[in-house]
Amino acid sequence: MYNIFTNGPFFEWDESKNAANQRKHGVSFQEARSVFLDGNAQDAVDSDHSHEEDRFILVGMSDRSRVLLVSYCYRSEYSILRIISARKLNKKEEAQYWRMIE
Repeated sequence: MYNIFTNGPFFEWDESKNAANQRKHGVSFQEARSVFLDGNAQDAVDSDHSHEEDRFILVGMSDRSRVLLVSYCYRSEYSILRIISARKLNKKEEAQYWRMIE
């Protein structure tokens, strides 16, 4: 388990899952947390994966200027954001993102 506090929300994630995510998608959870600072980020309920807990998807620009999709949930009555996974958008998804924020 890895916890980090910034001047915004409190984040947590499983460090072994972070390492696996970096190998698979080339995106660290450290970078993924920066998407939460993007004022243009788009948030949605992840109904496909909300069977045992409410999960959400956030799409936005990271601090490395990459458009990412971040899957997350809330813990401890909404005081902690737990990052589940993160990946770069494919070309079609990224084009859709840019159209939405224009």
